[in-house]
Amino acid sequence: MQERDQDLWVFGYGSLMWRPGFEFIEQQVATLHGYHRSLCVYSHVHRGTPERPGLVLGLDYGGSCHGMAFRVAGRDHDTVMDYLRAREQATMVYVESNHPVRLKDGRKVQAVAFTIDRNHIQYAGKLSEPRLLDLIRSGVGQSGANPDYVIATHEHLQQMGLEDKLLKRLSAALKS
Repeated sequence: MQERDQDLWVFGYGSLMWRPGFEFIEQQVATLHGYHRSLCVYSHVHRGTPERPGLVLGLDYGGSCHGMAFRVAGRDHDTVMDYLRAREQATMVYVESNHPVRLKDGRKVQAVAFTIDRNHIQYAGKLSEPRLLDLIRSGVGQSGANPDYVIATHEHLQQMGLEDKLLKRLSAALKS
């Protein structure tokens, strides 16, 4: 693999925040403008199956999203990107692209992020909360039970001092 001169930044907004799965040399809370965190992806692999899909997060158009930015040493660029593509692009539901993100310390960096492809068959769009709960409660995939994913993401956001009102409501309902 080729070595890179510059470090790579990766923006995580779901499970990448609490289970990145790659080595990094820095992490910071960050904000991405132009997209928001949304349970808008029917999961056919990680948290569900094609026959019984779960739901996972995607970056959908509009608004802004607080997440975690990870700085990866340039020498690890290709290894980390290969890992991320294998993890995030199992069904090609996301678009890999670079976006400016604002780090908590004020710096602005370019970070790779995986945004939703609204033309993909797994794009769920905006679903009602009862429908979200039905899909989440029944979803189980290669990475485990769908409720665990939603609860862990909500809890991690809380630990970061951030709140996602929908994930908070869903997490409470899933725990009851």
